[in-house]
Amino acid sequence: MHNSNRVIIRDENYDNKTLRLNETLFSNANGYIGVRGTLEEGVPADFSTMRGMYLAGVYEIIPMKQAESLCNLIEKKQTMLNVADTQSIDLYICGERFDMGTGELISNKRILNMDEGYTSREVLWKSPLGNTVKIVTKRMTHLAIPQLFTIEYSVKSMDFDGEIVFDSWHIGDVKNYSDPTDPRLAAESPSYLTVNCAQAIDNSTLCVSSTGVSDISIASATSNILIGEDDFIDVYDNTDDRRVCTYVKAHISEGQEIRLVKFSTFSDSLKSEDPGKDALAVLQDALEEVKTDGSGLSHLYNRQTEILKEFWDQSGMEIIGDNDLDLAMSFNMYQLFCSAPRMPGYSMAAKGLTGEGYEGHYFWDTEMYALPFFTLTDETLAKNILHFRYRTLQKARENAALLGHKKGALYPWRTITGEECSGYFPSGTAAYHINGAVSYAIVQYFLATGDEKFILKEGAEIMIEIARLWLDTGNYDRKGRFVINEVTGPDEYTCMVDNNFYTNCAAAHGMKWMVRFLEMFANTPEIISLKQRLCLTDIEIREITRAAENIYLPYDEELGINPQDDSFLQKPVWDIANTPKEEFPLLLHYHPLHLYRYQVCKQADTVLAHFLFPDSADAITQEKSFRYYEKITTHDSSLSTCVFSMQASRLGLHDEAVSYLGDSAKLDLLNLHGNSSDGVHTANMGGSYMAFIYGFGGVRIGEDGLSINPFLPKGLKGYSFKFKYRGNLIKVTVGENEVTVELLSGKEVEFVHAAETYKLTGGEKCNIKQ
Repeated sequence: MHNSNRVIIRDENYDNKTLRLNETLFSNANGYIGVRGTLEEGVPADFSTMRGMYLAGVYEIIPMKQAESLCNLIEKKQTMLNVADTQSIDLYICGERFDMGTGELISNKRILNMDEGYTSREVLWKSPLGNTVKIVTKRMTHLAIPQLFTIEYSVKSMDFDGEIVFDSWHIGDVKNYSDPTDPRLAAESPSYLTVNCAQAIDNSTLCVSSTGVSDISIASATSNILIGEDDFIDVYDNTDDRRVCTYVKAHISEGQEIRLVKFSTFSDSLKSEDPGKDALAVLQDALEEVKTDGSGLSHLYNRQTEILKEFWDQSGMEIIGDNDLDLAMSFNMYQLFCSAPRMPGYSMAAKGLTGEGYEGHYFWDTEMYALPFFTLTDETLAKNILHFRYRTLQKARENAALLGHKKGALYPWRTITGEECSGYFPSGTAAYHINGAVSYAIVQYFLATGDEKFILKEGAEIMIEIARLWLDTGNYDRKGRFVINEVTGPDEYTCMVDNNFYTNCAAAHGMKWMVRFLEMFANTPEIISLKQRLCLTDIEIREITRAAENIYLPYDEELGINPQDDSFLQKPVWDIANTPKEEFPLLLHYHPLHLYRYQVCKQADTVLAHFLFPDSADAITQEKSFRYYEKITTHDSSLSTCVFSMQASRLGLHDEAVSYLGDSAKLDLLNLHGNSSDGVHTANMGGSYMAFIYGFGGVRIGEDGLSINPFLPKGLKGYSFKFKYRGNLIKVTVGENEVTVELLSGKEVEFVHAAETYKLTGGEKCNIKQ
């Protein structure tokens, strides 16, 4: 692997394992379209490929049969769809089909350019008959035109004259990927779509499909242009109304290069009344832009580069002394940016738009791990994600009612539209801490941006309904403590417990902040009207205040730690050291009940609570807890090592912080969990960003303002990062003996470093000796 200036270059082996992983790492996405980095010509039948193209928020509803139909258990779910295949292009050279498994593969590499926003393949191949060609494909999902995906397919003859033919396919008859052995993927692979039409229209092709249950129409349109040869044949051939082939033939001479440019546009009935018409209109606009420009895709490429320049200018990070870590952090930030919804009301899936892992569902991961990146870099994208929770608030109320709650809203564990998609309720539906992630994210967004309008318009209502849910879920025990029973915390190896420390901390935080928002904006027309509409009384507010003040947080005096829950320390400790490596992750090798009866953690739980809610325990308790859970945590979840890193930084355990961050930041690029082929781990990417900015960088944003207390880890020569706070763009540069804080744009910012307050106005910077 080579890298420089946010460019990844990999020499690619032609084998199933490598190709599956690179389908993820070299995927393209722009928040609406996601395209796996599959080979245009396809792979051999004995290879396993996840050949997918996805649209944000597009789904089908499928049955999820429960073993026993108990009251209100979920019996249907939503799953993201592979919507079409416009990637497929077959190339014939003097009658021989290009296939890297035949002939001689002289060189083969992949490129991801994160400054310019494209992926490419460069192949040098000699056919069985001895004709050598250089093939370069360049792919882009456009950030300014979210409905547009392009492939530029270049063929150069190295040593022959002859005929080349492109079969450029538009296939509507596609299926989702499945793996019945992995609970993170769908177990079945039926065809979820009915192809209503696949046809040629003038010089374009159009495919319209529809789902059977969710009643969504999906349209895709394509057009092909040949550059470098005026005389070509363009013939359309329909195959049973489910696919269309654009046939392009040209003569090529030795040393000549011919380029086929393929445009694909998409639309769906969730965003357009007539998706087919919409897709064709966007396609024609893109074609006109290219014709007007007169130089192929250069104008579209330039716009892509401009957008990414603005992105990096506002969020860029530089790490000196560890090139791999520098590249990994840039890759993570780039993937987050490409996965973020450009339209309000959509969220981010656990795998973004890079694969079908977890069936495209949204989890608490988004608010707790991914959202902080956008809160500190792009307020608009952050608000788009938060708006999804407001748009689905009524469904959260309905979900709470299904679980027996008289008041409040409970956000689903897994969802696409706001309805619960979790079939296993002990580790899914019972994970009430999803509500805590939503309320915490709203508070952090407000503290970082000062966006009062969002709180008045959407945030306050969400906070009220979440607080009501906590009040209805908990009760007072005989000692007068407010307790919350039968819930599952972040650690899914311990389910259905009483007083999960993390959940109780999150509940108290959400309830306190609900009251604080109501007090802060008490006299505004919006809050007065909201309280009336929700029938929120002063008595109910006092009850919420009382519950928050009296919530029970477990503490063990003998060990000096916060137990994960009431019964956790009563269980035997799992022998992690003597568990064979091939038996990890444990969830794939042990029955859930067996895991639930041991002290063993899939991921950070109490450690995460201490980081997010530092007032929940003193420093000594936090460090003792860190050391205790460090020994019994498997990190089978990708959301774990990043949390241990950021908390280690907070505790001054700098060596441990560095070690944990390395595992987290490089997880996808190095495929450390062995499952990145199913899609990137967007939450871990956000978590590694948090571990760097909040951990190494020492950034804290609280009710009392901003503080910046960075440290330079061993092995690094320095680093810098940028972030936004209250409309100000700030750059922090950390060297061996000095920290520089610069206000790049904005009027004025105040921050605390080592108990001393600093104030900067626009363009100013200060140098602080370490």
